[in-house]
Amino acid sequence: MSRRVVVALLGPVTWTPPGIDPARWRTALAEDVVDLLATLNEVETAVAVTSRDRWLADAVVWPGTQVYEVPEPTPNAVFAALAGDRAARDGGAAGYDQVAVVAADAPDVPGLTLGKLLRPLTTRPVAVAPVEGSGTGLLGVAARLPVPAWLPTLDLDTTAPAEVRRAAPSPGDVAVTAGWHRMRGPADLAALDPAVEGWEATRALLSGRPV
Repeated sequence: MSRRVVVALLGPVTWTPPGIDPARWRTALAEDVVDLLATLNEVETAVAVTSRDRWLADAVVWPGTQVYEVPEPTPNAVFAALAGDRAARDGGAAGYDQVAVVAADAPDVPGLTLGKLLRPLTTRPVAVAPVEGSGTGLLGVAARLPVPAWLPTLDLDTTAPAEVRRAAPSPGDVAVTAGWHRMRGPADLAALDPAVEGWEATRALLSGRPV
């Protein structure tokens, strides 16, 4: 059975609602995503962060959660860290076989959406989930380890699924799965549904926001 991990990439947040401290906003978003990952079945979870932002990981992780420090907040850096971890374990015989890297500014993303990101890896080497709502980019990307050599440099804020498919030997090597919104503008904030369970930290912060 494949060993799988979902990693929350605690990268920069590009937008903060008026009246909210950016650091508190970023922390609330990351906390909700990390809490969601802890509820997923049949996968392990981790976070990735640059050394400069290690404070954020320390503020939101659960006890025992693996924290990977990466040189830059990109999926490629996370894949490299996981590949190195795999090689370090029993000469490469152990470690993760499948890795999904997800943005940490999607506090209400359903666990089912993240599960769909991993599912295609049984038959394809890479899967991507697009961003819905404001701007371009990806909600997340998943790949088998070791990642294929053709995988381009990815930026969750700007890379489109079509770019990844163009880089592949065949477009069918890249599955495009269900997308979700990230909190990158007022329209995304309006998409948060108060009736949906979860995203408690973000909800609490927004409830105390000055009107």
